[in-house]
Amino acid sequence: MKSRVLSVGLVQAKVGRDKTATVEKTAERVREAARRGAKLVCLQELFASEYFCQTEDAALFELAEPIPGPTTSAMATVAKEAGVSIVVPVFERRAAGVYHNSLVVVGPSGEFLGQYRKMHIPDDPLFYEKFYFTPGDLGFVAIPTPESMVGPLICWDQWYPEAARLTALRGAEILVYPTAIGWHPSEKAQTGAAQLSAWQTIQRAHAIANGVFVVAVNRVGHEGPKEGGIEFWGHSFVADPFGVVLAEAGEDEEVLVVECDLGRVEEVRRNWPFLRDRRIDAYSGLGSRLLDG
Repeated sequence: MKSRVLSVGLVQAKVGRDKTATVEKTAERVREAARRGAKLVCLQELFASEYFCQTEDAALFELAEPIPGPTTSAMATVAKEAGVSIVVPVFERRAAGVYHNSLVVVGPSGEFLGQYRKMHIPDDPLFYEKFYFTPGDLGFVAIPTPESMVGPLICWDQWYPEAARLTALRGAEILVYPTAIGWHPSEKAQTGAAQLSAWQTIQRAHAIANGVFVVAVNRVGHEGPKEGGIEFWGHSFVADPFGVVLAEAGEDEEVLVVECDLGRVEEVRRNWPFLRDRRIDAYSGLGSRLLDG
């Protein structure tokens, strides 16, 4: 099988309250990944600000910006300077009263290659995203970069096999999941290990079921009230199309650079031809919420 190696950078970071400083720090870490050979660099969900969805506060809509806007333009400049493609998550202000949890992929000439808007929007304690985000309306996409077909999804999307499948069917070779996920500190001792394991397992399963690489990029650090809030667990990782974890970060800030041989997609799919053997004539029920009766 012909080898086609792509080095992917993952920027796992703590986030402070100064948005400008965070963007500048992230830019330097993109440059670091590029110096280490990365050609595709992936940032974490809503990377430019703290995870504001822990409360419902209309004043926080001021964090949103248009696309293109200051954050995407700053990352496009870095992409051109470093000669890399970057997955850039952003809190998008689409129009007055219409906001999305979005990302853009910018190319090595600073050009915008494509956009995705988060499709699955959670509403859980400390993850009150339905207050802020309109569900995505761009569908599931695969975005061509000079080196690969990138399938972007965002955080809560990572739990849905339908999202992974439809993105892979669009031609994605790499599923990229910018993420902001962590523990409620009061639950960590009892369920923390199981939660982290479930998060890793579902995404490795997407890699196997679709014969693609999976790149999951999470933030780290405690955000929110000292007695409460969220402890983001990090553990950003890359899995190959066989589900093998090629590299995994810990729970501190880290820039991972991982070599992904995209020739593995063809190799694994020849031996595990799940896409060939799908019974597309038998799946009409997937369009229903439940199959009552």
